[in-house]
Amino acid sequence: MTGVIYLFVSLSVRLWLKKHWSRILLALCGVRLVLRGAPALLQPVLWVSNHISWLDIFALNAVRATAFIAKSEIRSWPVLGWLVAGAGTIFIERASRHAVHHVGLSVQAHFARGQVVGLFPEGTTSTGFDLLPFYANLFEPARKAAVQIQPVALLYFQHGERSAVAAFVGEQTLLNSLWQVLSSSGLSIEVHFLSPILEAAAQSAPPRAELGRSARLAIAKVVGQKNI
Repeated sequence: MTGVIYLFVSLSVRLWLKKHWSRILLALCGVRLVLRGAPALLQPVLWVSNHISWLDIFALNAVRATAFIAKSEIRSWPVLGWLVAGAGTIFIERASRHAVHHVGLSVQAHFARGQVVGLFPEGTTSTGFDLLPFYANLFEPARKAAVQIQPVALLYFQHGERSAVAAFVGEQTLLNSLWQVLSSSGLSIEVHFLSPILEAAAQSAPPRAELGRSARLAIAKVVGQKNI
């Protein structure tokens, strides 16, 4: 239904629907959303975040409707794949030689429309207690467009304690992860919006590798990883 509705409504309505459906989904899953810091809500921006769960996408969308860069395999996920595809996700075909170039063009088109793009530069999920290395290639569209890059740190809690119960990692199936979330209580996700590492209209942007290191360092300080 989401994909069908999107064919007949304006961009502003699509973004409104994405934001409010995400809030509803989090509520249905029993997950409380806690915001820290100041998210960029008006201008085009690249949100760069650590990645723990399929819930991450809906948590950020609940703040501001976001076009995420995601691996193409997500399209095949039951139910969630359909929702994510219908919400305007930018899929990357990782086996394609030209994948980064094509995604970069799509990202720049979203920036030109004043939108926010979400990136998980680890390329996969973790338990939430550490960070994997960042892949900095997809920082380049924001760097070229002189668009603000804002790091975002995600922390999951259960009954007030840091928890990996919502983490979607290893050989776990999506259905198993869904059941684990739905059968748990007292879940919350803190979304920390950190100081931008690249301001909009920057006259001299650092190389993408340096931007990746700066974003990872900022997020690691919140996550609590010692070896960064």
